[in-house]
Amino acid sequence: MSGQTTEFDKTKARAFLGNMMSIMNGGALSLMCSIGHRTQLFDTMAGMAPATSQEIADAANLAERPVREWLGAMTAGAIIEHDETAGTYHLPPEHSGLLTRPAGTLNLANNLQFIAQLGKAEDEVVESFTHGRGVPYSSFATFQPLMADISTQRFDTGLLQHTIPLVDMTEALRGGIDMADIGSGSGHAINLLAKEFPNSRFTGFDLSEEGVAKGRAESEAMGNTNTTFVARDVSQLDSPANFDFITSFDAIHDQGHPDLVLRGIHDALRPGGRYLCVEPQASTHLHENMDKAHAPFLYSVSTMHCMQVSLAQGGEGVGAAWGEQEIRGRLAKAGFEHTELHANPVDRTNDYYLSTKG
Repeated sequence: MSGQTTEFDKTKARAFLGNMMSIMNGGALSLMCSIGHRTQLFDTMAGMAPATSQEIADAANLAERPVREWLGAMTAGAIIEHDETAGTYHLPPEHSGLLTRPAGTLNLANNLQFIAQLGKAEDEVVESFTHGRGVPYSSFATFQPLMADISTQRFDTGLLQHTIPLVDMTEALRGGIDMADIGSGSGHAINLLAKEFPNSRFTGFDLSEEGVAKGRAESEAMGNTNTTFVARDVSQLDSPANFDFITSFDAIHDQGHPDLVLRGIHDALRPGGRYLCVEPQASTHLHENMDKAHAPFLYSVSTMHCMQVSLAQGGEGVGAAWGEQEIRGRLAKAGFEHTELHANPVDRTNDYYLSTKG
C-alpha cells in the first residue's frame, strides 16, 4: 500500500551489526591466518610450550616485531592463548589440528590463503559485473600454484588411502587398466597412482603446457614409465574409447562448456568404464545450502574465480555451487546411465560422483 511504513526493528539491527562486525573481523583474521601458514608460525608454535614473542620469532627464524603484532591479532581472534602475567603465547592442540601442515586436508589455513589471492583480482571482478565477460585465468597468476599445493596435500593424504578404495578401483588398477585424469594440473595424482599401480597405464590431460611439463618432470623423477601427459583443451577431448577409468578433481565447474567435457569423457570410456567426478559439496538450490558451514566461502570463491574464468572462455559460468541436482542431470545428459554419490571422510567439502558407462 502506498505510504505504508515498516516499524524499525532495533533488535534485528543490533543482530545485523554483530554479524557485520564478525564478517569484518573474520576477513581480517583470514589474512592473519594465511600469514601464519606461509611463515610457518602455526607449525612452529604447534610444537612449543608457552613462549614469548621473541622466543617464537627465534624458533621460526623471523623478526620479532611483526611476530608480536601478529600474535596480538591471533590472541584477539581467540586463535592463540595469551598469559598476560608470564607474557607468553600458546597454540593449543585443539586449534593446531586445524591450522598446521601435518593436519593435511583438515588444515583450514590453507584455504584462507585464497582470500588474499582473490583480492588481487577484485578490480577486474568488479568490472566484470558491468560487462559480464568474466576474468581470465591469466589474472589469477598465484591461484593455480596454490590450488596445486593444496591438491598435492589432499592427494598425498587421501588418494591411495581413501579415494581409490572408496570407489572400489584398487583391484582393477592393480590388475592393469587404462586410466585418465581430466584437468590433471601438475599431474601429482597421476604420478602417485602410476607409482602405486605399475601394471596400469595413466594419462593426464590439461590445458596448461606448464602443468603438463611439471607432470612429466615429476614422473621422471619418480621413475614412472607408465604415464603420458597431454596438453589439450578438455572441451575438445576427442579421444577414442580407450579408457577404463577416468577422474576429474574440482575441474568441471571451471570449464566454459561442461556438457562438452562430460560428453567427451563418456565417449573416451570403454563400455562399462567408470568416471569419478569430484565437485564441491552443494545443492543446486541456494536455500538447501544455508546449513552448510562453508557455503559463504564457496559462493564467494565462485563469484571471484570459478564463475569468472568460465565466462571468460565464452562459457556458461555454472559456478562452484552448481550442485548435486545439476551435476546428476548433466552426467545423465552426457550418456551415463548410473551415478552413485559418495562422501569421502577425509574431504569434507567435496562430493564424489561415480558414474558408469552402459
